[in-house]
Amino acid sequence: MKSYKLFISLAALLGLLAVIIGSLAAHAIDKGLTPEALERIYTAQEYQFYHVAALLSVGILGSLHRNQTSVLLKLAGLFFLLGILLFSGSLYAYALTGNALYGSVTPFGGISFILGWFFLMIFGISK
Repeated sequence: MKSYKLFISLAALLGLLAVIIGSLAAHAIDKGLTPEALERIYTAQEYQFYHVAALLSVGILGSLHRNQTSVLLKLAGLFFLLGILLFSGSLYAYALTGNALYGSVTPFGGISFILGWFFLMIFGISK
């Protein structure tokens, strides 16, 4: 599978998961999750959705420029994906377990998001 099609497929999967997580969280109040835990889940979900859109954009841009391999575009996609896993994933884990150690991973996800946007910006400038 071409890397850009993979980005589109992963964006769709992560979007689907964000919807499922959001619907589960909406019903989690009855299951004893604290307001702080729910806030972490909603923050993770919000950032996941933003970066699903970014990852989808990378996939679409890559498909449009399929005759040109762009390392910058691939790096943007990889960092968006890594950011979702580290940022949103760590917040979900923290919310569900209460273990603050997971929260120490979150900034690395934020840095990954920043790098994804940086590489996408450089790609845009270079075209």
